[in-house]
Amino acid sequence: MRYPRTFSHIGLSVPNLEQAVKFYTEVMGWYVIMEPAEVVEDDSAIGVMCTDVFGKGWGEFRIAHLSTGDKIGIELFEFPENEKPENNFEYWKTGIFHYCVQDPDVEGLVEKIVEYGGKQRMPIREYYPGEKPYRMVYCEDPFGNLVEIYSHSYELTYSDGAY
Repeated sequence: MRYPRTFSHIGLSVPNLEQAVKFYTEVMGWYVIMEPAEVVEDDSAIGVMCTDVFGKGWGEFRIAHLSTGDKIGIELFEFPENEKPENNFEYWKTGIFHYCVQDPDVEGLVEKIVEYGGKQRMPIREYYPGEKPYRMVYCEDPFGNLVEIYSHSYELTYSDGAY
């Protein structure tokens, strides 16, 4: 049977779990649903699951779980000896290169991201200048993850089917 699946969560790797929890709760307003915890490679259910995912020898990592206002989960991972990529915006390579949040106060959220150590990567732009008030901007959180901000819902922004 074919039907649209709902989005459950996204996992983000960060260099400092406490700083990331602070950023995402204070800037994005997301809720902590599981405080930072350590996961170790052992025979526990989570240990075995992680070995299935990462392979043997992963050792340990720290994790916290957050939730958006619309029930989407955010898993924050802090791996030991984490490495910041040289270029965090290799958009031409396949894979996830950004996530997007919606806020009618695009400017206010951009200011808060910058205040907390993130970056604004471009000017705020309009999708349909003079026709509809739909705006967007790319930013970067303090940990190098790219975040796009939309002023309106995804469905409204693309419902005309053309630019």
